[in-house]
Amino acid sequence: MCGITGYMGFRNASNIILEGLKRLEYRGYDSSGVGIIGDKLLVFKEVGEIRNLEKNIPEIHGRLGIGHTRWATHGGVCKENAHPQLSCNKRIAVVHNGIIENFKELKEELQEGGHRFLSETDTEVISHLIEENYKGDLEDAVRDAIKKLSGSYSIVVISDLEPDKLICARKESPLVIGMGDKENFVASDIPAFLKYTNRVKYLHDGDICILTGESVSITDVDGNTIDRDEELIEWDAEEAEKGGFEHYMLKEIYEQPHCISETLRGRISEVEPWIQLEIGNIEDIDKITLIACGTSYYSCMAGKYIIENLAGIPVNVERSSEYRYFGRKSGVVLAVTQSGETADTLAALREAKKHGCRTMAIINVIGSSATRIADRVILTRAGPEIGVAATKTFTAQIVTFFLLALSIGMKNGNLKTKEVQSYVSYLRQLPGVTRKVLGDIEKIKDIAKVVNDKQTAFFIGRGINYPIALEGALKLKEISYMHAEGFAGGELKHGPFALLTKRTPVVAIVSKDVSYKKMLGNIGEVKARNSPVISIAEEGDDEIEKFSDYVIYHPPLPPLFSSIPITVILQLLAYYTANYKGRSIDKPRNLAKSVTVE
Repeated sequence: MCGITGYMGFRNASNIILEGLKRLEYRGYDSSGVGIIGDKLLVFKEVGEIRNLEKNIPEIHGRLGIGHTRWATHGGVCKENAHPQLSCNKRIAVVHNGIIENFKELKEELQEGGHRFLSETDTEVISHLIEENYKGDLEDAVRDAIKKLSGSYSIVVISDLEPDKLICARKESPLVIGMGDKENFVASDIPAFLKYTNRVKYLHDGDICILTGESVSITDVDGNTIDRDEELIEWDAEEAEKGGFEHYMLKEIYEQPHCISETLRGRISEVEPWIQLEIGNIEDIDKITLIACGTSYYSCMAGKYIIENLAGIPVNVERSSEYRYFGRKSGVVLAVTQSGETADTLAALREAKKHGCRTMAIINVIGSSATRIADRVILTRAGPEIGVAATKTFTAQIVTFFLLALSIGMKNGNLKTKEVQSYVSYLRQLPGVTRKVLGDIEKIKDIAKVVNDKQTAFFIGRGINYPIALEGALKLKEISYMHAEGFAGGELKHGPFALLTKRTPVVAIVSKDVSYKKMLGNIGEVKARNSPVISIAEEGDDEIEKFSDYVIYHPPLPPLFSSIPITVILQLLAYYTANYKGRSIDKPRNLAKSVTVE
């Protein structure tokens, strides 16, 4: 969950590290710290956002440094528990992301040997283990130390005993190397150093990397040399900045037309027709299990409607944390994870493979752990998403489900050529339709003012709009801190009706499908309880106004495809409600972007 950055080169390391931490703050922001080696190792830590650290750190000079922004797992939020964590002799500093499962046993063993611990963290055992194993070679000491660790980790180690190198290691937590000219970088994620280089090498599980200003060498835990391919990042640092928007989240909402186009690029043709996903033979898929967490789980629920409708095969949707222990593991298992590092989803994916399942994954981050676990991977190509609340990655996942469903449906004969051509034409309309929604937001902003002074909101929908309602409620609660719940349209009467008052707005998603009249009936039941109704409906639907206090219209599309513009409307509604409340939209309290611990 935490953010790590490190630098060795000709620049002032302190400036590079602080700059990188700001770009990684979405990974955690309860405390932060830096370790810089000039004449000696100096460590500075602060509780709170990076700006607190930046404000209080003195001017220091050194070409080698590490930094960390924390999302607490072991130990409370305080300076003592912030990283870097030091050895007893204060000459070895470690930053760490992950969880050391056997840290209590290791801590007791080290304490018996005379080591004194100053924090409650599991990370501190790593610095003491390295000190215990140091015999004049930092690389060997790190290698010996990590052999004793159980759990997940990405770590970066520096020492003024050897002030010309960083030692990095990873297991089940992300770490990527940035390769420059007479300078090299390491970080949890690419935006930390993308301003300086777009040349990267992704570390794999079990890799140990020795990084100097002139070289990058990678070995396994036994010291055998490993070659990792160098890759070029196609997006630039500008994409990781706000670009003039007040918040990253709003910028990323507005990036969705482009993201949809990128997800579709090179993968569809109305003439042939064909769908190109590069996932091998799929005509033999007769059922599929989707696994995910959070927003990605809701995209899987939407994916179930899309795949069953277009491909004609049954789909089971499971929460990753539950599936790992209780789900039936057979057939094709498809994991959905924006980061490719979500711990519960990775564990569930490994469990599926262990049981002989054929595995696939829908991922946004190239080189992430899930890309190496799954048999086949579909990249969403949404680009970097900095805001903690997922927006463009959610829509990219849904568009990817359309591509997958059409591909399977075409191969298994469920769809005729003309049907595929028609559906592909709707996919091509999505960027333009989304731009139209983004070009007319005043009504959404006005309705957000109505929602702003309420404490609770319900979201209802039927069919694919049910998971879209769930996602709309999640967005509102994530960034505005309002209580919000999503329900299938017919479910309010089974209990939640008891909570309806004139202070409880209900957002109703209404599509012109088989459930249209039923949804009007559901809205009528809500109105009878005096709750204000905010309807989201297709342009030209005059009937809906008779049942609603407010209506937000979207351009006409078939119900499955209208889920995209409806999603964008709900994202904007949540955003402006939170903005009117003055919330920390990009960094909502208690949340982090990439959940890399279970």
